[in-house]
Order: sequence, then C-alpha cells, then structure tokens
Amino acid sequence: MRYEDLEQQPCSILRPLALLGDRWTLAVLRQAFSRVRRFEDFQTTLGLSRSVLSDRLDRLVAAGILNKHAYRDTHRTRHEYHLTNKGLDLYPVLTALRTWGDKYMAPQGPFAHYRHRHCGGDAEIHLTCSRCEQELSARDIELEMGPGLDAYAS
Repeated sequence: MRYEDLEQQPCSILRPLALLGDRWTLAVLRQAFSRVRRFEDFQTTLGLSRSVLSDRLDRLVAAGILNKHAYRDTHRTRHEYHLTNKGLDLYPVLTALRTWGDKYMAPQGPFAHYRHRHCGGDAEIHLTCSRCEQELSARDIELEMGPGLDAYAS
C-alpha cells in the first residue's frame, strides 16, 4: 500500500495517519499547542525550510485543524495560525505520544512536566470503558465492525 492510499482506507487510524503521520506535521502541532502562532516563530523554533513549513501549515489549514488569520506588521500583511476545535481535539493524541516517549525514550526522566494549571497535578491519558469506567489496556479490547465499514463497502 502506498502512503497516499492511507486516506482512502476504511480505518480511523490510517486515515488520520495520512494527514498527521510525518514528523514535521506533529512538530508543527506541538508548537501550536505551545502557543506558537506566527510563521517566522514556527520556522525559528523548528528550524525547517520555509517550503516544508508552508506545506505543513497549508495542509493543516485545509484539514480544518488550524485557522489562518491575517495581521499587519510595519511592512506587510502576515499570518498567524490558531488551533480550531478540531485541532484542539488532537491534544490527547500528542499527550499519549509524550507519555510513551517519557516512558521509553527519556531514560533520565521527562524533559518537561505538563501540569494542571489549577492544582499542579500531572496531565495524564487514561483509556477507560464508557460503560463501567474500568481502566483498559490493549489486552482488554476486542474489535467489532462499525457502521462506517458498511457505508464504505456500499
């Protein structure tokens, strides 16, 4: 299967992977969650080429994850990028990656602590059952086909 074909697959993991699955897109999102807004600031903090950054920002805008807002500096009109609600809903995905990275790729401990602003507790991801609220692992899950697969097959 080619990378370009992922967005056509009947799978809610592969489809987002087609949009978000390269390192620079996730890095741009990490910066957006850190309140980086301006093209120049993304470029400075990430150190990537203007063309790659422009492509990733355009892709995220087209997908409705970021909104592009014009502002005027002393010389010309420039743009800021703000997370939409769809973009904000990606925060648990990045938090899950960070949690995994802290556990397996930071042998000296986390590089940063993500704390609840009001009480100081750690921000954590928990997978729970919607019915009994029991915490779950991959071993507790069984796959059942959903209505989207029937619609895809039609």
